[in-house]
Amino acid sequence: MATAEIRDQLSTLMSWRTPCNMTIPHLPHPKQQAFLTWNTTREALFGGAAGGGKSDTLLMAALQYVCVPGYSALLMRQTFPQLSGADGFIDRTTEWLKDQGADYNVTNKRWTFNSGATLTLGHCERDEDRYNFQSFAYQFVGVDELTHWATDKVYLYIGFSRVRRPNPDPSLMACPHCGLTLADVPLRIRAATNPGGRGNDWVYERFVLNAGEDRKFMPARIADNPSLDRLAYEASLQELDAVERARLLEGNWEVTEKGGMFEQDWFELVDTPPEKMKKIRFWDLAATAEAKGKDPDYTVGALVGLHDGRYYVLDIQRVRGTPAEVERLVKATAEMDPTDVHIWMEQEPGASGVNTIDYYARHALVGYPFKGVRSTGSKEERARVFSTAAEMGNLRLVRGRWNKKLVDECVQFPKGGHDDQVDAVSGAINHLSRRKAKVRLIL
Repeated sequence: MATAEIRDQLSTLMSWRTPCNMTIPHLPHPKQQAFLTWNTTREALFGGAAGGGKSDTLLMAALQYVCVPGYSALLMRQTFPQLSGADGFIDRTTEWLKDQGADYNVTNKRWTFNSGATLTLGHCERDEDRYNFQSFAYQFVGVDELTHWATDKVYLYIGFSRVRRPNPDPSLMACPHCGLTLADVPLRIRAATNPGGRGNDWVYERFVLNAGEDRKFMPARIADNPSLDRLAYEASLQELDAVERARLLEGNWEVTEKGGMFEQDWFELVDTPPEKMKKIRFWDLAATAEAKGKDPDYTVGALVGLHDGRYYVLDIQRVRGTPAEVERLVKATAEMDPTDVHIWMEQEPGASGVNTIDYYARHALVGYPFKGVRSTGSKEERARVFSTAAEMGNLRLVRGRWNKKLVDECVQFPKGGHDDQVDAVSGAINHLSRRKAKVRLIL
């Protein structure tokens, strides 16, 4: 079938109440229509303010091709309670499909249509749970509230390794109304979410900052959903704190809670730092891997230089991992850094801290200029020089993918959930500024 002809037939699927679209109960709103016609785009995110009709949009997208024999779609939430709760996908699909001749299998959480097409409702709470989908194939995957996932592992695995279709074949059955076979159906990965959540940064970076021809972002606003009682909903959102209100009312991806020691506009970016400067790579270790229901600290290695009274944060290495994984990162970073970089590492209290420094000195970092230090005073006190330098305009960040995560953590410090990057940068700056009263060398 010619490409132009396929596109013409695909566009008919967005016509209101055609035989191919009987499962969609109401006319899509203008932004929903625009999102649903991105048939040649592999990835798309419908995101922004609350109340924009995002979940309905995902369900509409999943149902676009249920007229095609063999079509298979998956709609996902992170947990089963989210899937089965009030107005979740189980309730919503029941309301939409109960009179459409589709059958629901409670055990498999799967709808089967007269055409033989299926819509599965799934959940994937932990990163390792993604392998539960290993033997399945879909032409559509829709993920609701994408920022609930702290990492992109679930999204990438299910969205890319599980989405496929057959080659054109005369034996493939066609829809009697639109004439499409499974080989004609576009492969689509769709997501919807509000800003915020543990995955805010990676979702923002992937879809908002790096949108392109095959990855698009549709910003949603409350005003885009005429089915919603807008005034009542906006009044409810006014009761939230300023950060949550900005995220849910305005669709603001960049707002963060403030901790009082740093301001976002104190951090100036540069492309090229001075060539000659004294440099320290300071490590704050946290050898804890990710685990279900946990939000462990990161191991962070901050590379900071000092030139003419100004500090330059040159690089941030950051990982959650086992002790062996952390050791590999520390060693690989030492090999990557210039030879004039001195390596410092915070020593934890007690015998275990002594043993860790001794191990790195005699094994992992043999031949490198390496020292362990004990830090004293509170985290806020140790961050004072860092904070003052930033406020006085004596701090620069070399442009990199790590910039936003560092700035966000600084702005929230000390009220945020993590402070590992602040600790590492502070450790490097305190040594470079020769604040010996706060850092004691371990010989």
